Amino acid sequence: MAYYTNHRLEIQQLVPNSLKSLLDIGCGEGIFANDIKIKHGCEVWGVEPVTAAADAATKCLDKVFCGFFDKEMAEKINRTFDVICFNDVLEHLVDPWSALMMCEKLLTPKGVIIASMPNILHYQEFLDIVKKKDFKYEQEGIMDKTHLRFFTKKSMQRMFEESGYKVKDIIGLDPTPSKLMKLISIFSGGYLSEMKYPQFAVIAKKQ
Repeated sequence: MAYYTNHRLEIQQLVPNSLKSLLDIGCGEGIFANDIKIKHGCEVWGVEPVTAAADAATKCLDKVFCGFFDKEMAEKINRTFDVICFNDVLEHLVDPWSALMMCEKLLTPKGVIIASMPNILHYQEFLDIVKKKDFKYEQEGIMDKTHLRFFTKKSMQRMFEESGYKVKDIIGLDPTPSKLMKLISIFSGGYLSEMKYPQFAVIAKKQ
């Protein structure tokens, strides 16, 4: 599946050049993290619950833990990192707030969390819900049936702040080109411009 083999070039661009260590939670087969390792010459660890993907990641990352990221896993990792990544992971968790709070002890003093999450207000999904009056889950994408949490840009920021972080930036990813979206943005005076983004990336640091 693409979930496990994605390079996530748009997230790679957000990783600070000065990093010496990175923890990729939900690392899949380690493709993204290995790119970071090669590009920056840093130490990279991963956490992955799917056994086959974790086994593949061990071939290219410095250390991989197979299992879910919970309190026991955080204690097992027992070190700090300059960057912790959640690429399309937090929306799959029952309690993403707890996951973020557990990361506080795993971050260096100036470390950052970088997390990408789908935007439930993306205009295609939003208009589809209004038109069909239905909340229909799909095999992948924003309406992925394995998503347990749904976020807007505002609720992403609130979750990080409630979990003890200061949000440095929230960046829209892969804007969808559309004449309709341009009209929505114009007639709303820019108020609804965030609807063009299927995802946002949050960059946050300790408070």
